[in-house]
Amino acid sequence: MGWGRGVVLVEPALSQLVKLTAVESHYLDRAIAAIRANPELGAPISETLLRDYVGDVDGVRMIYYVTALRRITIVAYVEA
Repeated sequence: MGWGRGVVLVEPALSQLVKLTAVESHYLDRAIAAIRANPELGAPISETLLRDYVGDVDGVRMIYYVTALRRITIVAYVEA
């Protein structure tokens, strides 16, 4: 997975990651690239800093937030 700098996965995202197939991992790569390009893609989750992103084409879902300086995306949950 080639996310480069700036993307951190935490539990339970890491435990979900090992369950993904190669195709699902590819979908996740595309979703992370899209969010890195536009961190506001996901819908805000009320009363939190979290955002909920669901890919239109491949159905990947991620719960994430972006740090204040927009340098690091913290992924809290992954579903493919």
